[in-house]
Amino acid sequence: MTRPELKRQRELLARFERYLPMLKLKQQQLQLVLHEVEETRHALLAQLAQARRSFEPSSPLLKTPAGLDITGLAEPAEVRTSKANVAGVNIPVFQETIFPPARYSLFATPAWADRVLEELRGISRLQAQRDVVARQHQLLHRELVKVVQRVNLFEKVKIPEATDAIRVIRIKLGDEMTAAVGRAKIAKAKLPEIAQHYGRHAGGEGGQGLP
Repeated sequence: MTRPELKRQRELLARFERYLPMLKLKQQQLQLVLHEVEETRHALLAQLAQARRSFEPSSPLLKTPAGLDITGLAEPAEVRTSKANVAGVNIPVFQETIFPPARYSLFATPAWADRVLEELRGISRLQAQRDVVARQHQLLHRELVKVVQRVNLFEKVKIPEATDAIRVIRIKLGDEMTAAVGRAKIAKAKLPEIAQHYGRHAGGEGGQGLP
């Protein structure tokens, strides 16, 4: 309940009110990007489902000896990504899938092997994209949760606490000032009486000293 504490609470309130708009802006950015990521994810899931349906008639061929490991060659050897910063969050961005080289004899391998391998690699490519987008969504959603928590903390706890503390301290300091002014007025009103009292006392002492 002191002036230094009042100053500290005012500085805290100013800091919270300065940070809150930035947090809300970041929240809006994250929500917008998350919406775009969700749309991309839904589109990829639809493409992946369509690719799997299209491959379904060819799936029995995988049980036919072809002289090469089609399933193994269709698995990516590497999924290359880059990094992007979205509202302060580093997320992966899909670039390409690298598949192991398919070395086999064109004469000793069934004609359908190339087509089936290409279809399976297309499915694997979509799966890799889906996984990268899922990771984007996870990172962005995690950050959004943190930002929303901070916004709620500032709006519902910190700013009201600081505002209330300032109000209480100002009332207390105001009461103290009023009391001090009252005491000063009382003291001022008593000054003539005190002066008169000491004047009589001084006069009495002086009179006793006369012959």
